[in-house]
Amino acid sequence: MSGTVQGVAGEDREDYTGEESRVIRRRSGRLLLALLRPLGWRLLGVSIVVVAQTGFRVLGPALLTIGLNTALPAVIDEADWGPTWLVVGAYALTAVLGAGLLAWYDVLAARITQNVLLDLRLRVFRHTQLLSLEFHEQYTSGRIISRQTSDLETIRELFAGGLTELVAGVLYGGFTLVALMILDWQSGLIVLVCGVPLALLMRWFYRSSQSAYRGTRVHSARVIVKFVETMTGIRAGKAFRTEPRNEVEFGRLAGAYRNANMRVIRLFGTFEPALMAISAFAIGAVVLWGGVRITWESFTVGALLGAVLYVRNFFAPLQEVAMFLNSYQAAAASLEKVSGVLEEQPSVPDPATPEPLAQASGHLLLDDVTFGYGDGRTVLPELRLDIPSGQTVAVVGTTGAGKSTVAKLVSRFYDPTQGRVTLDGIDLRDLSPQDLRRAIVMVTQEAYLFSGSVADNIALGRPGASMEEVVRAAKAVGAHDFIEQLPDGYDTNVNKRGGRVSAGQRQLVSFARAFLADPAVLILDEATASLDMPSERMIQDALQTLLADRTAIIIAHRLSTVEIADRVLVMEHGRVIEDDTPAALIAGTGTFARLHAAWKDSLV
Repeated sequence: MSGTVQGVAGEDREDYTGEESRVIRRRSGRLLLALLRPLGWRLLGVSIVVVAQTGFRVLGPALLTIGLNTALPAVIDEADWGPTWLVVGAYALTAVLGAGLLAWYDVLAARITQNVLLDLRLRVFRHTQLLSLEFHEQYTSGRIISRQTSDLETIRELFAGGLTELVAGVLYGGFTLVALMILDWQSGLIVLVCGVPLALLMRWFYRSSQSAYRGTRVHSARVIVKFVETMTGIRAGKAFRTEPRNEVEFGRLAGAYRNANMRVIRLFGTFEPALMAISAFAIGAVVLWGGVRITWESFTVGALLGAVLYVRNFFAPLQEVAMFLNSYQAAAASLEKVSGVLEEQPSVPDPATPEPLAQASGHLLLDDVTFGYGDGRTVLPELRLDIPSGQTVAVVGTTGAGKSTVAKLVSRFYDPTQGRVTLDGIDLRDLSPQDLRRAIVMVTQEAYLFSGSVADNIALGRPGASMEEVVRAAKAVGAHDFIEQLPDGYDTNVNKRGGRVSAGQRQLVSFARAFLADPAVLILDEATASLDMPSERMIQDALQTLLADRTAIIIAHRLSTVEIADRVLVMEHGRVIEDDTPAALIAGTGTFARLHAAWKDSLV
C-alpha cells in the first residue's frame, strides 16, 4: 500500500498540517494539469475568444463618454445627429459582437468541461478497478461512490461555471482598470487604493473557505457512506430492527453536513457585504472627486459618468471571482479526494517483464511464506506447502487460522511479506495478469451475480463462449434444471446481486462460471457455505466433475465437502498442524478426528 489513502487524502479529515496541505495541493495541481494538457489548443482558442469578447464589453462606458462629451453637444448646438448615430451604432455593434462571442465561448468552454469530466470519470473507474484487493478492503464502497458521484459533480460545476466566472471576472476587471486609467488616471488611483483592503478581504476569504469547503466534502462523503452501508445491509438492519438507531446516526451525520454548509454560507455572508462596502466607498470617492473637479472646470460630466461606470464594472466582476472561489474551494476539496485515489498504487503490481505460462499443470508451492495484513500481526509464519498437480487439498481450521489467507495468496490478491508462491515453478509475481487469471480461479462464499442474464454471468468465466458451452457448464454442475425453470431460462435477468435467484442457485451459477473457465487451479473458499443440505448433496457429484484433473484447494467448515479431498490440511495460528488423507486423519486422535466426530454427532 502506498500510504496515500491512510496517510493523507484517503482519510475523511478536515485538518491537515501545513506540509500535508502543500503535498495535497501539488498532487491536485498535477492532476488538473494532466487533465488540461491534452486540450492545449482548445484552451488557446477559448482564451482568444474570451479576450476579444471582454474587449468589446469594456468599450461601452468609453462610447457613452464620447456620446455625452461630443455627440450630445453636436445635437444641441448644431442639430447634427451624425455623431450620435455613430456612437449608437458603435455601441450596438459592440453589444452584438460581445454577445455573439460570449455564446461561442460558452459552447467552447462546455466542450472542454465535458472532455475533462469524461477523462476524469474514466480515470477514476479504470484506476479503482486496477487497485489491489487490499485497497478495496480498507476503502469503503460508499467513499468510492462519493468520489465517482458527488466529488466529480462538484468538479464539473467548477469547469462549467466557476472557470467561466473567473476568466470573465479577471479579464473584465483588468481591462476595465486599464480603460479607467486611460480615461481618468486619478479615478484609477482611487480604485488602486481601495484595492488594498480588497486584496486583504480576498485573501481572508480564500484561506477561510479552504478549510470550510474541505469540511463540506468530508461530511458529504460520510453521509453517502452511511446511506450506502445502510441500504446495502438492509436485510441485517431489518432483522435486528436497527432502523431507529440508523436514523439517529444518519441524522447526526446529515446535521454535521448542514453545519459545514452553514459555515460556508456565513463566510460568504461576511465576504459579500464587505465587498459591496469597498465598492460603494470607491464609487463615492470617484463621484466626490469628479464633482469637485467639474466645479473647477477641469473635468466633464461625460468623463465622470464613464469613470463611475468603469469603477462599478471593476467591482462587479469580483462577485464572479468570489463565486469562482466558491466553486473552486468546493472543487479543490473534491479534487483532493479524487487525486488521492488516483495516486494510490496497487500493492500487487503487474510484472514489468512477465514470464510466459503456456499450459499450466497446476503445481503449487508456498515456499517459506510469511504474511501479515498491513502493519498487523503475522498471519502466516514461514508456511511451506507443496501441492502437486491434480491434487485436491482441503484446508480446515478454526476462524483466524489463516485458511482464507492461503487462498488469497494463491490467487495473488496479496503478495507474501517474505517467501514466494509459485505455479509450475514460476513466482506468481512474475506472471502476467492474463496468464494468472486464466490459470487460477477462486469461487468465494459471496457468489456475486452482475446485472444481466444468467448466461452472461456464466460466460464471465470465458468471454466469447458459445451458448452450447454455457449450457454444458451449467449441466456439469447441476445448475441447468433450475435455470430452465426461470421465467426466461438462460436469458433471465438476475438483477443486481442476483435478486431473482436464491443464494444456493447463485452459488451454482458461480460453479458453472468456474467450470467454463477451466482453470489449472481452482480455489473454493467457503463456496458451499450458502447451500442447504439437499443442495449440497446435489452438487457433490458436480464438485467431483468440477475438480477432476485439476489442482484444487477447498476451504470449508463443512466436513462433508472435505470428504472428497485427496488430502486434508488442518491449520492453527497460521501453521499446518496435521496433513494427511481424510481417512488417515479420521482414524487418528488429532484435531481433525475430533472435528469429524463432532460433525457426525451433529447429524444424528
